[in-house]
Amino acid sequence: MSRPVEERPLHFYRPDAARPTPEMRSPEYVQLSTAAAITLGLVPGRMHRTDCTHCLNLLVTYPEGCRANCAYCGLARHREENRDYADRNFIRVEWPTVRYDDILAAVARGADRGRFQRMCISMITHPRSDADTFVLLEQWTRRLPRVPVSILSNPTTLDRDDLVRMEALGAEIFTVALDAATPEIFERTRGRSVASPHTWDKYWQAIEWAAEVFGPERFGVHLICGLGETEREILAVCQRVRDLGGHNHMFAFYPERGSLMEDWAPVDRAQWRRVQLGRFIIDYTGGRFEDMAFDDHGRVTDFGLPRARVEALVASGKPFRTSGCPGAHDPEVSACNRPYGDSPPGDILSYPFPPQARDVAVIRRQLAGEDVPSSAADDGT
Repeated sequence: MSRPVEERPLHFYRPDAARPTPEMRSPEYVQLSTAAAITLGLVPGRMHRTDCTHCLNLLVTYPEGCRANCAYCGLARHREENRDYADRNFIRVEWPTVRYDDILAAVARGADRGRFQRMCISMITHPRSDADTFVLLEQWTRRLPRVPVSILSNPTTLDRDDLVRMEALGAEIFTVALDAATPEIFERTRGRSVASPHTWDKYWQAIEWAAEVFGPERFGVHLICGLGETEREILAVCQRVRDLGGHNHMFAFYPERGSLMEDWAPVDRAQWRRVQLGRFIIDYTGGRFEDMAFDDHGRVTDFGLPRARVEALVASGKPFRTSGCPGAHDPEVSACNRPYGDSPPGDILSYPFPPQARDVAVIRRQLAGEDVPSSAADDGT
């Protein structure tokens, strides 16, 4: 059952982010997530039940902004009409603008206290994004080779030789934010229907290039659960990606204020938990989509594994943690924990920390169809 949007305040202080000016543009400047800024000590703040992020998420930045117009995105072009680009949030949080050399220097002197296990350069749709990403990548791998780099790509402006060059410059993982699970949903949210330049075929071409250039275990695909697809449809994509050798990075749909989809309800909790569990089974246990069973509405009714195995996975809490590029210690646990990037602390959909027993108890209730928020673990309801 869909539920109304209820926006709860984030459990850290909102930073006074520097506003980009015509002179503040990549590659000299980048934006970084609030969680990364807090971890580096660049802004004061605290995060609910976690003290850091293990991935330094960077975003190329330009005062004129992203030229795409994705319906669910806080950076979408249409928001220029009523909001300065510097004020826009992205995956629900603020992204302060900082000089790139200052970030390099801060990490080099250990300002993150060794917490960063990965750095990610996120591209946007802009004429300078490709060239500036190469500059940022080369500077990082030359000066800080101990921290591996992921690229969150913009397939619309890339060709295969660009991926070859990124791999040669030291990018460890290449990711594609496919987001939509079907061509129809892609077109409705990211294509010509919303005056955006992206196409389903070009994104899948980039995924196939990544499989060829980077190879198994070195590429990933972002998917957003809750854009109107069925569980069967999104898990079928997960299997296709896994068969190519990649991993699936799952996001829960939670509406961004000011986006074209700001009035959509967040993803149904039971649907989300089933998809998280199915994705983990496909990515990490050797389970297969073809062995799963679905009802007439495309909902998972059987995960294709013995019940005891499924129960053990749920008890571990791992399937319900944020999914993304791997950390340094456990390939099943993401370095990119994105604290509260797809849900507020009072209704955690992707856990940025290991779920404790009380959290798993609530997850079980959600899997069973109860419409209870994660905060039920804290207040005992």
